Amino acid sequence: MPSLPPPIDLLGLIGNTPMVKVTQLDTGPCELFLKMESQNPGGSIKDRIGLSMISAAEQDGRLGPHQKHIVEATAGNTGLGLALVAAQKGYRLTLVIPDKMSQEKILHLKALGAEIIMTRSDVDKGHPEYYQDMAERIARELGGYYVNQFANPANPLAHETTTGPEIAAQLDHRLDAMVCGVGSGGTMAGLARYFARALPDCEMVLADPQGSILTEYVKTGTLGKAGSWVVEGIGEDFIPSIADLSRVKKAYSIPDAESLDTARQLLKKVGILAGSSSGTLIAAALRYCREQTTPKRVCTFVCDSGNKYLSKMFNDFWMADQGFLPRAAHGDLRDVITRRYSNRDVVTLAPSDTLLVAYARMKLYDVSQLPVLENSKVVGMIDESDLLLAAIHDETRLRLSVRDFMSTRLQTVDVKTPVPELLTLLDKGYVPIVVSGDEFIGLITRIDLLNHLRRKLR
Repeated sequence: MPSLPPPIDLLGLIGNTPMVKVTQLDTGPCELFLKMESQNPGGSIKDRIGLSMISAAEQDGRLGPHQKHIVEATAGNTGLGLALVAAQKGYRLTLVIPDKMSQEKILHLKALGAEIIMTRSDVDKGHPEYYQDMAERIARELGGYYVNQFANPANPLAHETTTGPEIAAQLDHRLDAMVCGVGSGGTMAGLARYFARALPDCEMVLADPQGSILTEYVKTGTLGKAGSWVVEGIGEDFIPSIADLSRVKKAYSIPDAESLDTARQLLKKVGILAGSSSGTLIAAALRYCREQTTPKRVCTFVCDSGNKYLSKMFNDFWMADQGFLPRAAHGDLRDVITRRYSNRDVVTLAPSDTLLVAYARMKLYDVSQLPVLENSKVVGMIDESDLLLAAIHDETRLRLSVRDFMSTRLQTVDVKTPVPELLTLLDKGYVPIVVSGDEFIGLITRIDLLNHLRRKLR
């Protein structure tokens, strides 16, 4: 049996991540390598800067016995890196997070002991609720140490001294292009500095979400107006002070749909569960590879694990609600219904199921009403109010059958019903049951209708 390394401190697991060569995707004439930063103990590349920035603050006296409170603005993964290190070192951590972050990230942060303050993701720098401005203000008001990853020199230093040397060593100092995203700018800046010395012929390539200003800045030197994007952790509406884009000569603006699909394909074809920013990086790397006419060695990152996005980009319903999964248009109410009965997507009950079963399914699937089916026909509906009325005076009644409490006053609509006519039923508190003849198609809730209307904006 091969010898294994002895036990070490958890923070000693940060860095020295493996490298994987991709052979299952079309990389044109090139070789594509993925640096598996998802293998860090906190699950992302940001563990490196979390350790680096806290260590630097301790060394220069900004953190220590006199200052035990850390405050930071984060899109999620830097917060996780800081939370991992703060928990090990006994620091209090307050994080200000934009409200587009995945629930998995937020729950992970809370489980690590971080205090979470949610703020708006639809405002620009200078607005009082912009996440970075808010974090700086909170640190000032509470007397905490504001990390400020966007201007902290220990951020790029982590990549200049660890990530870059690791990549060079793993690829035998043979690398033609390095594809990076920019959130705070630390990864790009640190790698650019190291490769300028160690691999001066390596081309630095920017992968940027569509809506971010960075691609336009690289191409034209001008700052445009930022849009919005779904991908988390990369893309910016300003140029962070630590960002160094001077060595970037090639930039790709990747739409959300391409980023998310690439990450899903990476899991399906390669077996790597990667996050949304990794989808952007790998999509850009694949574009670069396929454009080449001669063989090149290209590297990019799996920045974090996709287990933080299971409720979003790996959830077909979320993808469909956001308009990222193409669906055949029918020109009727089937276009409004996300969860169709024919696809076994509708959560249902049988009349003989108990109210406890109904409660459990409502909780599990985050719905407030369920159709009751018998022989594939809807015979009733039951919602949270029905459960409350049944049990408010005697909770043992939750063990009784659904058939005794379901509503049989059903509002069915033909699949050809015009969409505006649904509003009347919804206003009366009904959930329209869509049928085609005797066939049950699915339900339409208010959020289904809103999702349908929003998708039409694309």
